[in-house]
Parts: sequence; C-alpha cells; structure tokens
Amino acid sequence: MVSTHSGSCHCGGVRFTVCHDLVELTTCDCSLCVKRNALMAKVPEAALRVDAGEALLATYQWNSHRAKHHFCSRCGIYLFHRKRAAPDHFGVNVFCLDGFDVASLPVRATEGLSMPVVCDDPRAEWPGPRVPEQEAR
Repeated sequence: MVSTHSGSCHCGGVRFTVCHDLVELTTCDCSLCVKRNALMAKVPEAALRVDAGEALLATYQWNSHRAKHHFCSRCGIYLFHRKRAAPDHFGVNVFCLDGFDVASLPVRATEGLSMPVVCDDPRAEWPGPRVPEQEAR
C-alpha cells in the first residue's frame, strides 16, 4: 500500500496530497535552495495532487526556466517545484507535510551548484558554469 501524506502552506490556503512512498530526502546547494533552506522529497508527477488553493500558487522560474518553483502567493511558503533535471517529478518541501517526521528518512545532498547557468543575463550570485542559452538546448 502506498503512503499518503497531506500538506499545506502556512496559511492553509494551498492544500495538497502526496501519494508515494518516500525513500529519501534531499538538500541542494544551488543558490535558490540554499536561500530557501528546504528539505525535499522527489515524487513522480502523478503522485502530487493540489486539493485546494491552486489559484493561490505563484511560480518562480530562473536560469533555464525548466524548473518551476511553486509558492503560496498569500503566505509565501515554498511548497514544491517541478525538477529541472527530472521534469516528470516534483521536489516536495517535506516541512509542509502534516506530521511528517523528517528524521525518519536518510538525507542525501544533491549538487545544484555545478548545474550550468544558461540564461543570457545571469546574476553574479548564481554559481555554476556559464553556458550560452542556445548551447544548453
């Protein structure tokens, strides 16, 4: 039987369900993940369902614009993101899962710092090798 996890943002406006057996948690050292300090679980696209508040979701994209980072527009909490390296998966912020024991799973550090920066006008604080956008496609 697959595990079901309910989650929400801080204000409760966005509610979601993850139907997936979580096996590990990940951190990332890219400039965005370091600033938001999230602990994520990778889940297939079909395992994540937004139950309420979809209209409250705001999306932030940067660099290659492949990853889509979703936040509650009312309280600002990062909920989940469509992954750049695995676009058929989401990274879910496990701190948003109701009653989830973050100490129950191993944590693996992932390296986002070395992912290429592919936009034409990158900010200086975006680490990673610079690759012209047309070469990255």
